[in-house]
Order: sequence, then C-alpha cells, then structure tokens
Amino acid sequence: MELLSSQAFWIGLAQIIWINIILSGDNAVVIALAARSLEPRQQKLAIFWGTAAAVLLRVVLTIVAVKLMALPWLQLVGGILLLWIGVQLLNDGDDEEDEGENKQSGLMAAIRTILVADLVMSLDNVIGVAAAANGDMVLLVLGLAIAIPIVIFGSTLMIKVMTRYPVIVTLGAALIGWVGGETIVSDKMLEPIVPHHSVGFYAAAALGAVLVVATGKYLQSRKTSQVAAA
Repeated sequence: MELLSSQAFWIGLAQIIWINIILSGDNAVVIALAARSLEPRQQKLAIFWGTAAAVLLRVVLTIVAVKLMALPWLQLVGGILLLWIGVQLLNDGDDEEDEGENKQSGLMAAIRTILVADLVMSLDNVIGVAAAANGDMVLLVLGLAIAIPIVIFGSTLMIKVMTRYPVIVTLGAALIGWVGGETIVSDKMLEPIVPHHSVGFYAAAALGAVLVVATGKYLQSRKTSQVAAA
C-alpha cells in the first residue's frame, strides 16, 4: 500500500505509459504489415503470438540492453536488417496464399518477421522504460505488461486501416526504413561521426525510408512484369 501511495511511483508509471504509447507505434506497424496478408483467424494468431514473443524478448533485453547497446557494429547490422525487412514487408501482401501448409508457413513467417524486427526496434523502448522505472521491479513489470495491450490494439487497428487505405502500407514500410536508417547511424562506432539529432542523422533516416520504398516498388513492378509476361 505504501508503494501505491507514493507520488514517485505514479509519476514513474505515467512516464512508462507515455513511453510505451510513443515508442510502441513502430512495433505495431511491423506486426500489422507482417500479418496483413493472412486470413482473419491467422491475423489474430500472428498478432497474439508475435506480441507474446516480443514481450518475452523485451524481458531479456531489459536485462542486457545496456551491454548490447555498447557492442560495436550491433546497431549497424540491426539497421541493415530492418531495411531488408521493410522491403520484404512491402511486397508480402502481393502473393496469393495457397491452402493448407502454405497458410501455416505464412503464419510462422509472419511471427518470425515480427520477432526479428522487434528485436532490433525494441531497444529504445526497453531503455526508456528501464530508465523511467529507475530500478523499481514493480514498475518494470508493469511497463512490460502495459506494452502488451498497446501493441495488440495498435496492430489490430493498423491492419484495418491498411485494408481500407493501401497507401498506409507504403507509409508503414517507409517508417521501418526511417527507423532502420536511425538505427544504423546510432551505432556506437558511427554516433561520434553522425551525432543524434544532427542534419546527417535525419538525412540517414530519410535515406533509409526512401531506399526501402524505392526498392520495394521496383521489386513490385518487376514482379508484375514477370506475371504479365508469363
């Protein structure tokens, strides 16, 4: 009861909720992009298991986040991986799924994509929540628990919006490219050369977004040409 009556506890909890709302948006976009081509039942499974796996991953990341961020070239590799994921997600909705095993493999592929992307994109969320918790394990656990409904609700909403407005798919892929560009120049080895919030930092983020969309659109047009020629 003393904990619940503490002003510092409620301030920390409010900070954690706000951090989750702000920083979980890109994770929700990834889940929505990965699951959008699945049938409704599999969409729900992909969102549930993808989010569950991502939350478990965040528990591990919370323990080792500071050490991971200090490793050279880790964020560079992670950023490049995000660019690749963005291109793949921009094209995933174009193919028709077959029945049976192909649908099951599509579900597993979506969950894998969600997990890998969340591994790269959750570091900022984990560090922000850990900082707001300031060593309070109750706040830390609450922060992880709060992230679950935010990501599930956000990704479910994004799928509906993407279905109604297909241009959101391109904007979502651009967001992943933007985060990928930011992640690359945030690497320990590159950050002294391209400081955070500098012109070069935002230029790298913009370049990542353009690269993902341009590459994805090129692959889409080439696939369309191949189908037309067949």
